[in-house]
Amino acid sequence: MATSSLKGQKKRSSLIINGVLILVCLIWLVPTLGVFITSFRDSQDIFNSGWWAVFPHKEDADTGEIILEDDIDVNGQIAIEGTSATFEEWREGVVLPDGRKLTWYGNKRSRKIIVSEEVWVGFATDLTLENYKDVITGKEISFTDSGGNEITRKGNNLGGAFLNSVAVAIPATVIPILIAAFAAFGFSWLKFPGRDLLFTIIVAILVVPLQISLVPILQDYTKLNLNGTFLGIWLAHTGFGLPLATYLLFNYISTLPRELLEAAYIDGASNFTIFVRLILPLSVPSLASFAIFQFLWVWNDYLVSLVFLGEKTRVITYALASIVGEKGQDWHLLTSGAFISMLLPLAVFFALQRYFVRGMLAGSVKG
Repeated sequence: MATSSLKGQKKRSSLIINGVLILVCLIWLVPTLGVFITSFRDSQDIFNSGWWAVFPHKEDADTGEIILEDDIDVNGQIAIEGTSATFEEWREGVVLPDGRKLTWYGNKRSRKIIVSEEVWVGFATDLTLENYKDVITGKEISFTDSGGNEITRKGNNLGGAFLNSVAVAIPATVIPILIAAFAAFGFSWLKFPGRDLLFTIIVAILVVPLQISLVPILQDYTKLNLNGTFLGIWLAHTGFGLPLATYLLFNYISTLPRELLEAAYIDGASNFTIFVRLILPLSVPSLASFAIFQFLWVWNDYLVSLVFLGEKTRVITYALASIVGEKGQDWHLLTSGAFISMLLPLAVFFALQRYFVRGMLAGSVKG
């Protein structure tokens, strides 16, 4: 009985946990799906109906109209198709027994009734890639707004900003990982004076906000002519990311089997050979987990890029902010730009996610 009760509790707990996870996934996926579908819709369709209208659904379709005779009194009960109602009720729409809906069009003088009924509408076939084309290029674009007016504006050249972000994010991810891996190996396996003090300082730096260092670094960059250059922002992101990278990699590298490294020392391997041939291959989960963190942080960074690159070399976060400021009502452009900015981070995460949990849990449990 006790075993059966325990199995029942585990099953209920598993169902609750899975249910909560499914709910969280749906809460995240539904609005994301809506933004994704909106990015392919025409600007006029976005204002006329919701994104869910692209799926099969029922909607009212006009099937005809009725013009009332002049001798019909429109101030009292008005009888149409065997159904009587007031003018206000006809304005709201009256559903007949056969399922048709009659709606008064305009004011009383129009005497016009619109006949509509619910019909099934299939999947939308008017989705377009023009929104992405307009956002990526910097050419003149034209579209119709919610009022039916023809709008002409200049594109935001998101393609160029995307390439700038790639040029910033990849080196700013690789450089701190390599430096931190060397540092973590030294703190884990090499003995040198002041090792514990230096590691304590690195951990303490984690609590220092990067914002307080922006002005001093900017002053130094101005003197060294590094402001506005890719090298400057690579060095800035490297400095900001090194403390966390060193701490995470230390937790992993310090748990590697000591016997393996001692055997390599006995065979005459140097520290550099051990690091390249043993430490790096065995530390792939930890390296990948930090690569995800660092890449996402650098890719989504706005402040550091604005300070050290400025407006001339626009990254994708700055370009998106410009779209919001200049075209805040143009949802078809905003959603397209948002998904362009998400493509590379999603690819990086799904490519490295199998190492993510292993790297994060490294060093947390020792047996």
